[in-house]
Amino acid sequence: MIEILVLFYSRKGSTAELARHVCRGIESVAGARARLRTVPPVDTVIEQPQPRVPPQGPPYATHDDLRECSGLVLGSPTRFGNMAAPLKHFIDSTSSLWLSGALANKPAAVFTSTQTMHGGQESTLLSMMLPLLHHGMYIVGLPYTEAALNHTTTGGSPYGATHVAGVGQGQLSSDERTLAQLLGRRVAELAVRLAR
Repeated sequence: MIEILVLFYSRKGSTAELARHVCRGIESVAGARARLRTVPPVDTVIEQPQPRVPPQGPPYATHDDLRECSGLVLGSPTRFGNMAAPLKHFIDSTSSLWLSGALANKPAAVFTSTQTMHGGQESTLLSMMLPLLHHGMYIVGLPYTEAALNHTTTGGSPYGATHVAGVGQGQLSSDERTLAQLLGRRVAELAVRLAR
């Protein structure tokens, strides 16, 4: 059984909901299971260290999670067309993994959520791909052969799954759920093939 790490940061819950649908897609593939992890918030003033395990939700990610995974799906809310600082902070700490090549030749994909339709989803997805490319990962996207990508009026991109929170009172649309699950499934299918 291979594991695909679904690593995300979420502040208001939309990115976490996308992550859960990515996990469903991963677990629809025989021989694959999802490992859901998050990262702690970043604060300019640290009054006390963050607990090793958050009070609710999935555990915080470690470098071992990245080392042990057979694939990675990375998710973040959009912050001015880029990933959120907590996720960037964690990714920036992975130099030792880069030096050892621990993530090389593993499949990876990205997802994001924004408040507005033109809130920087695609630039966020592209910026999230950059460190993954530096790690030597295979980038997986969403094909236009998927009907939901052609007719969505909410989130979705060939670069990865997206959600627009301002449309539909913050709930994921049917197309957004479908595309998030497809993204997870595509990463898992490739990881299973590579593991043979």
